[in-house]
Amino acid sequence: MQHRYQDLIRIFEQTFFAEYQTRLVKGDDEPVYLPADKHIPYHRIIFAHGYYASALHEIAHWCVAGAERRKLEDYGYWYCPDGRNAEQQAEFEKVEVKPQAIEWAFSAAAQKPFRVSTDNLNGAEPDREAFTEAVRKQALTYLEKGFPNRVAQFIQALREFYQTPPLTSATFSEKEPACV
Repeated sequence: MQHRYQDLIRIFEQTFFAEYQTRLVKGDDEPVYLPADKHIPYHRIIFAHGYYASALHEIAHWCVAGAERRKLEDYGYWYCPDGRNAEQQAEFEKVEVKPQAIEWAFSAAAQKPFRVSTDNLNGAEPDREAFTEAVRKQALTYLEKGFPNRVAQFIQALREFYQTPPLTSATFSEKEPACV
């Protein structure tokens, strides 16, 4: 199965633009969310280098952000870059559990392998196994209690496009699938 970022851009546009005036945009560098301004009348989720996984991850962050946060550049968050110490890494993982659980669901709906990102190659060694388990538990909680509305909409849009079955608890196996 081909996974082209151009398809994600189109699926996102068809699903959300009319209601949220938000577009998914391929970027050349670091991902960022930019709200509409006097020069560009729509919000932009800019993902890195045309990477499919980056697009899914940035859409997940957009789905977590509330209406007020979506008025702020990068949702008003400060990003602590690679090279975090153990305390900074723990804080990073705490706020990344929900977006990565959502990204896992999006990946599954598109039948694309998923792997958690601890995003700290030059810092404290993260406990990848524990973080994966936390993300898995959050995904299962969403599955049991229901995904947030925009997440559910995008999962459905991806499932329709890729002709994939509904998500089940087996979707979020205890061991994350390997990257392809």
